Parts: sequence; structure tokens; C-alpha cells
Amino acid sequence: MSVIRSAVTGVGSYLPEQVVTNDDLAKIVDTSDEWIVERTGIRQRHKARDDQPTSDLAVEAARKALEDAGKTAADVDLIIVATTTPDMTFPATAAIVQRKLGAPTCIAFDVQAVCSGFVYALSVADGFIARGNAKCAVVIGAEEMTRLMDWTDRTTCVLFGDGAGAVVLEPTEGQGTPADTGMLGFALRCDGGKTDLLYVDGGPATTGSVGHLRMAGNQVFRHAVVNIAEAVTAAAAAAGVTIPDIDWFVPHQANQRIIKGVGDRLGLDENKVVSTVAMHANTSAASIPLALDTAIKDGRIKRGDLVLLEAMGGGLTWGACAIRL
Repeated sequence: MSVIRSAVTGVGSYLPEQVVTNDDLAKIVDTSDEWIVERTGIRQRHKARDDQPTSDLAVEAARKALEDAGKTAADVDLIIVATTTPDMTFPATAAIVQRKLGAPTCIAFDVQAVCSGFVYALSVADGFIARGNAKCAVVIGAEEMTRLMDWTDRTTCVLFGDGAGAVVLEPTEGQGTPADTGMLGFALRCDGGKTDLLYVDGGPATTGSVGHLRMAGNQVFRHAVVNIAEAVTAAAAAAGVTIPDIDWFVPHQANQRIIKGVGDRLGLDENKVVSTVAMHANTSAASIPLALDTAIKDGRIKRGDLVLLEAMGGGLTWGACAIRL
């Protein structure tokens, strides 16, 4: 049976120039490099300039992804930006990206599922392509999480960084089997009863302010390991594959302990797990495409590989996606 799938034809990423090390943070909050590395695996993160909004990071990543796909902005007919740190309350950051890219009038909107945003956005874009409503989609995860930090809270401010990653999706014809190139299966979840575990204490309809990120770290950790493993298994089943079939596991880069915990629960060989958290920290919706781009560019992930993506974020939202590149 012939089916239309959305295939990843280009990948790109961008990190702001400023690097903030653990030692840098130790100068402003009661922490140390040893403490941060032991608990999170993070050694450094990138921080956007004051005059560098999220859309700037998104545009740079999108341009690199388009170049990788052999496309130009003129080819784009769908832009989805997954972000929890938009330039403005409105318009959507995707609309600003469309203008800055110089793309033609097209479909453009944001998806807000915090760290799970990129996986959610891939699912949405896949639907547009499968129905014939888009031929060249740019899906971007872009975040400036440092804007949400309380720099007196050492339990959260050490965890996050800024960055952006993007993929270009185009339709490809498959036979409806797990051997097809493209998106094979998704599993998306949300439990709004756990909003108090990870949230920002501000917003236009509550405090009228941006607010700061707040997290019950231990509880988030416990939910993450169990729930992510379930979603990964469900996405693999939806794709018609099993966990041992996976060539590469590209998780949300939240914390090395969570990455290891999920990998162990799934029985994954650690050599199949892509981890960039040490150098990028948690970049929320940007972390998966950043890690994916890193592993493709360094030659680990190759065309034809079966890749499993996963993430968990505020909401609580979580989800996974199986892709054959």
C-alpha cells in the first residue's frame, strides 16, 4: 500500500556565541562545577545576547536546515516554531521567522508544549504533509530559557541554556512498512494534573509579567523516567518496530541522570544514546533538534537509520517519535 510520509531532508542548528560555564555560575550563586556535573552532567550552556530574540536563533537554524536540504526560503510553505520563550505574546514567533527568512506568504504558527514542543510540532507538520497541505515544512525548536531563570535559585538556573534547531520536512512515498523513510509513529501525552511540578510563575493573564521557572526536581525526575519509557515503547509500537530495532535514541537533553534512567529502563545500549547535555544544557524544545544535528554532522546518525526521539516538559507533557532518516 502506497502512503505519503514526511521525511527529514535537512537539519540545522544554532547556538549563541556566549558560553556560560559552571565556574561562571559559581560566581553568582552558591554552586560549583563539581556539584552541577555530579547531579546533571552539564558543564556549560549558551546564552543569547540581550538584543538577540528567540526568532533570531530560529532563523539561523532554519537557514542551515534549508541549506542542508538544498532548499531556499522561497520553497517554504509551512513554518512551525516550538517555543516557550516567544519574542512577544503575539504575533507568533513563526510569523516573525517567516518575515526574517524572506519566505513567501505561507502557513506559520507556534506550538507550546515546553520541552516536548518539538515532538508535538513534528506531529502537526506530519499531518499537514500527509494531507497534501504542505510540501516543504520547516519545524523549529527555539528557546531562550535563560530569560526565565531566577539567578538566585541554584536548583534551576544551572540547568538551562539557549539555542535552536530545525528540520526540513518534505513528502516522500512509502509502502506503509517500517522500512519506509520518514515519520513512522508518534505517542503524545499530557497530564495537566501535574502542572505544579514544572511551571513559570507568571503570565499575561495572571501576573502580567514573564515570571521565573519553578520546578520540583525530584518529582519531575521520577515521572520522566517512567512516562518517557512508556511513550517511547508506544511510539515504537505505532511504527511497527521494537526497541532493539532502534539504531539511535535522541532524547530531550534535560539531565544526564534522566537520559541514563530512561535508557536503562528501555534496555538500550548506551552507545546508541545521543547526549549533548554537557555542552548545551537543557534548551527545552531546541534540545532534540540540536542533538540530532550534532549526531548527523559528526557522522554517527546516517541515512536509513531508525531514530527514536523523546521529550518531557511542563504540563506535564511528554511524547516520542520514531523516524527513519
